[in-house]
Amino acid sequence: MAALSLRISLTATACAFALGVPLGVLLAIRRFSGRSGLLLVANAFQGLPPVVVGLAVYLLLSRSGPLGTLGWLFTPRGMILAQFVLVLPIVVALVHRVTEGLWRDFGDLFIMDGAGYRSALRQLLVMAAPAFATVFLTAFGRAIAEVGAIMIVGGNIRGHTRTMTTTIALETSKGELALAIALGLILMAIVMAIAAISLFLGRRAERLR
Repeated sequence: MAALSLRISLTATACAFALGVPLGVLLAIRRFSGRSGLLLVANAFQGLPPVVVGLAVYLLLSRSGPLGTLGWLFTPRGMILAQFVLVLPIVVALVHRVTEGLWRDFGDLFIMDGAGYRSALRQLLVMAAPAFATVFLTAFGRAIAEVGAIMIVGGNIRGHTRTMTTTIALETSKGELALAIALGLILMAIVMAIAAISLFLGRRAERLR
């Protein structure tokens, strides 16, 4: 159960990070048509209700949906997709904020010092690395604490798609509070550890700027 929770959330966060970092950087250093709209969507979608995301992904993966042939509904893959959709806007928005400030402060200096555009971008990414680590941990913390979307898409099937959060919801509804509280404490410990690491990396990033 805990292993499944970690696997789903880590995979979803890694996929969102792989796509969200390049997109966030692009939005920070380039000006192009539709940029403002993408920024608006990324920032607005940070607050997407998980149940809405779960419903949307459910419709995509259902038999009559456009992705129904994948057979991902009520599987860990479908749950990964739901969490991916949930945390991608968070990654894009946070990476954009970090990179935009660094590029505004140092981008022109890098280029004026003789570095090519690609070299300047590489130096910028090195400077942003601690902040990017904080972004990853923030997105992972959001993913592993989520329950609504993965319950809708995964179906909370015992031994197959049941995670810590969905088990807490189920056991609480059954009145099995001891198990629900124990799992809640474990989940809180994970989230607190993530928050502590994120805070440490964030302060380190500020000192390096």
